[in-house]
Amino acid sequence: MSDQYKYDLRGVSATKDEVHAAIKNLDKGLYPTAFCKIMPDVAGGDPDYCNLMHADTAGTKTSLAYLYWRETGDVNVWKGIAQDAIVMNLDDMACVGCTQGILLSSTIGRNKRLISGEVISTIINAANEFLEMLRPFGVDVHLAGGETADVGDIVRTIDVGYTAFARMKKSDLVVNDIKAGDVIVGFSSSGQASYETAYNGGMGSNGLTSARHDVLSKIYGEQYPDSFDPQMPPEVAYIGSKKLTDKIDIDGLGGLDVGKLILSPTRTYLPLIQKLLSELHPAINGMIHCTGGGQTKVNKFIKNKHIIKDNLLNTPHLFQLIQAESGTGWKEMYQVFNMGHRLEVYLPESHAQQVIDIAKSFNIEAQIIGRVEAYEGEQVTVESPYGTFVY
Repeated sequence: MSDQYKYDLRGVSATKDEVHAAIKNLDKGLYPTAFCKIMPDVAGGDPDYCNLMHADTAGTKTSLAYLYWRETGDVNVWKGIAQDAIVMNLDDMACVGCTQGILLSSTIGRNKRLISGEVISTIINAANEFLEMLRPFGVDVHLAGGETADVGDIVRTIDVGYTAFARMKKSDLVVNDIKAGDVIVGFSSSGQASYETAYNGGMGSNGLTSARHDVLSKIYGEQYPDSFDPQMPPEVAYIGSKKLTDKIDIDGLGGLDVGKLILSPTRTYLPLIQKLLSELHPAINGMIHCTGGGQTKVNKFIKNKHIIKDNLLNTPHLFQLIQAESGTGWKEMYQVFNMGHRLEVYLPESHAQQVIDIAKSFNIEAQIIGRVEAYEGEQVTVESPYGTFVY
């Protein structure tokens, strides 16, 4: 069964072509190549300032958390969901240089019949704890309340999202101007950063529908029909071999649950980015958060450039597991998942070692993973242990 056929039957998309088509005629803001849309300073009316507003969710990762919670009773798994939804906003904004004076508002819709008040409380408190963790690193974010609604008619379990707003000086912006001759420094999405409390498998909040159904056993579809779309054909619903509590030994850490491995909270790079901005801001020509689109994400922010990624970090165990269970082609894997690094910075090679050293100070593995060449058009080439793929 082809990857595209499975995506279609599951009602998801690796490329979100229909979404991009729907928004293609919308204004792209003051700086079209910036990673986030940047708007005039509507809030203050100062031509030297700009406004940013960003919205995102934890996606279908909440459905996996629901399964794990129901199976184990571990309510703490929901803490990671709060982090997922927040990081998908804040790390995108950080890629344009925004780490200060951010207001954050939540939108949580639940099916009250299935999702308890304890879960809601855990998510809300975890959000506050996460932002407090960031504060000593100079990242300034404030919770501004939000909306929590019981909407069981339209939400099967729970949907967790946030909207962020900030006002910043234009002079502090990082606007992608990726140049031929730049090198690419990639930052690992797995391991345990100095500010993390446990091993991170490297998963973000993209590709979870495929990961969940391709890796986990059909018993979950039978026991928890609320965890997926009832119109999904049975041949693509929970077709893997693993149980949530099956153990996998990774890097001598002992047995880690498959469920917790896939549920690894989306790593935030905010402490790292804040230090990079304070020490290297003028040298940074581009910053990409490899979320939807995986290693091809940068294609949306270049013009007449060839991005060559030929020295990637090792593929984490998690993505090897997903590929082995799903049979998904490696070319598709690099387009759906981050495959080992979810942040990359573009800058002259003379600054690369300083960037790598800053990453190491946070116990985050980093290395030069590629380079940029002039090109007629836009192209990304991934040279991997599993083949060379052109996008």
